[in-house]
Amino acid sequence: MSTPFHYSNPLWNGYCADPFILHHGDYYYAYGTHYTPANGAPGRCTPIDEKHFVLLRSRNLSSWECLGGALEVPKAVRGLAYWAPEVVYARGQFWMYYSAGDPDDDTTHRLYVAVAETPEGPFRPLKRLPFEGFSIDASPFRDPADGRWYLFFCQDYLEGERVGTGIAVVPLADDMVTPQGEPKPAILPHADWQISVRNRPLYGRVFPVWHTVEGPHVIKRGDHYYAFFSGGNWKDASYGIAYALAPHPLGPWNCLQSEATVLHSLPGKVIGPGHNSIVIGPDHQTPLLVYHAWDAHHLQRQLYIDPIHWTAHGPRVYPTQGPTVCTLK
Repeated sequence: MSTPFHYSNPLWNGYCADPFILHHGDYYYAYGTHYTPANGAPGRCTPIDEKHFVLLRSRNLSSWECLGGALEVPKAVRGLAYWAPEVVYARGQFWMYYSAGDPDDDTTHRLYVAVAETPEGPFRPLKRLPFEGFSIDASPFRDPADGRWYLFFCQDYLEGERVGTGIAVVPLADDMVTPQGEPKPAILPHADWQISVRNRPLYGRVFPVWHTVEGPHVIKRGDHYYAFFSGGNWKDASYGIAYALAPHPLGPWNCLQSEATVLHSLPGKVIGPGHNSIVIGPDHQTPLLVYHAWDAHHLQRQLYIDPIHWTAHGPRVYPTQGPTVCTLK
């Protein structure tokens, strides 16, 4: 019998963007990008206790305590922008995948891996992953069918009908850091709702229309693999979440949706929901979508969860009001 629990969004009042929740032992651990808001703008990535990424802990997904920062980095590089951590347990330790780059030049972002002995860290950088060019939003996925690990992440694609940021995938070796082969395009921009900016100056050119597909997170359900992803402009109400289907982690991925079908903004309530992960709730059976959304003053992205409903039309989240209060039974 499932155990009901209550939660109220946002789950925590601080800045926690690109959230990932890991359930390990008796606790849920939330990791997220941390900024200091400034004059209505995102501000700068800032360390907590001289560590990057905010780290929260909860027994029930309802009440949370802040444990400080998660990632230790040398003082010389604390001024970089650190984005979108995801943490998995493998080979007897905890692996954090994230990106870092110049806060004034997003194109300098590259992917890194850090390790720790406990989910509370501190995580210490281990290695930069050998992908060339802009690389963000690393999401490791272990295939329950055979135990093999894959890494989904984002790159820029400058050719084709819809130019912009898309999602790639590559198998990982048993060491959790060595790519096996070249990254393969998985989910590229394919719809108007993914337009994030127009007339974007980048790479010495001006792109009339720039699309964004980012924040991948993959699960297996039945015979299908589901890749949840975000699209649009993360700064406004165009941002939302959709999904793609595939028979295998390497694809081919089918994503014919013309809108953000899983989750989208609710004017005046939930603005710019996106960059999700998925965790099973305290009832041990309910899949919960973990995501961020802007606060009412548009100063910080905060931590939200809502249950996923598996419908005949695919996975859906129905936040009828925001902040939501929900009891799962």
